[in-house]
Amino acid sequence: MNNILGLIEACELIQSNQLKPQDLLANCSMQADLKEPILKAFLERASIETLDSEIGSGALKGIPVAVKDIIATKDFPTTNGSPIYKGITPKEDAPIISKIRQLGGVIFGKTVTTEFAWRNPGPTTNPWNAEHTPGGSSSGSAAAVAAGIVPLALGSQTQGSILRPAAYCGVVGLKASFGAVPRDGAHPLSGSLDHIGFFTHSVDDAAYALQLLKNTDLSEEDSIVLPEISISPTSKMKPFVKPRIAMLTTAFDHMVSDDQAKALQSAADTLRAAGATVETLTLPGEYWDAIKEMNLIMDCEAAVIHQDHIKNSNELLSIHIQDLAQRGSKHSAIEYINARELQKRLRKSIGDYFSQYDAFLSIPASGEAPKGLSSTGDPVFCALWSLLGTPSITLPFTKSSNGMPLGIQLIGNYKEDAKLLSIAKFAEDSFAASKA
Repeated sequence: MNNILGLIEACELIQSNQLKPQDLLANCSMQADLKEPILKAFLERASIETLDSEIGSGALKGIPVAVKDIIATKDFPTTNGSPIYKGITPKEDAPIISKIRQLGGVIFGKTVTTEFAWRNPGPTTNPWNAEHTPGGSSSGSAAAVAAGIVPLALGSQTQGSILRPAAYCGVVGLKASFGAVPRDGAHPLSGSLDHIGFFTHSVDDAAYALQLLKNTDLSEEDSIVLPEISISPTSKMKPFVKPRIAMLTTAFDHMVSDDQAKALQSAADTLRAAGATVETLTLPGEYWDAIKEMNLIMDCEAAVIHQDHIKNSNELLSIHIQDLAQRGSKHSAIEYINARELQKRLRKSIGDYFSQYDAFLSIPASGEAPKGLSSTGDPVFCALWSLLGTPSITLPFTKSSNGMPLGIQLIGNYKEDAKLLSIAKFAEDSFAASKA
């Protein structure tokens, strides 16, 4: 797990001719060969000959990127974790894949996802202990970065599918504001909630990935264009000075393990010692209650998305997708519209709290990665921020008593992604200094 080359470091070394991209790709392939028999993060990988032939020029020259298997790639099958799409290769890349290639990046392979990014787990194991889940639905992407196979992987989050596996696997996971990153070409779970995001080894790496791959126009439905983020391989993120941070209590704190609760308190103490103001904040119950409405939105939209699957290939669907679509079909249009209106209202009203605080501090999961591969864990501690579309980031912080990673989550205001990243940089530096 140590001495792993991060995204920005790899870019800097390649751009300055201190590292040949062919050597980076060969090392990544070697790491995959060594670890994949147990890790099982990939459905398919490119050969070293293909990788070398795909090296382009640009900011991501020669950087291998792992891609969650719901995102269309014209040179790999995109199965969406379902036998319905086994062996089917899209005719075109998703826009975010095209952007990676235009920047010189190389698609290293397709990573394991739960079925249609919902619940039914794949075979991927946790890099820290193969008896534990890596989380989901972006299971393979989180594991591939944590295992040091690639410096960057794409994932998606509808409830907690980036932040939670990032925490379980001990890496950085970034979910930008809703609509900030291209989503076309990714199989939807719920169009009003879906986000595409990143797994990396540092805040700088996550910020650089967002700066390079965020939307630059409004051509996609619900897209937004974030302001430029000041970062490059030679100019890293500047940490925020003395941030005001609200440590959240939640309606689900009774679920939190002792190790995770201690980690959150320790993180708050460390941030205070580094100069932050950290105060406890209890949000009104309507925010946490809204997670029920989030599930209603997801049920309804998934019922529409999967209606042909239910009609034509129901026997190939897991009970999880069947139940999801069945629930959605029972809700009324009025219920759905009311839930969407609540989503919009709460996204706006949460901004009142961000006029008092620069970021929220919370947890990404109830504790360490659960043992066993039958479940990918509970997304409830990430769900509200997916509903509201606010940016959030998981940082690795410490280990549990069992030696498994524990993370913390920072949340920012809608469209204030650069600010959140600078606060995350402050937190990352503070955590590192406290352990030095």
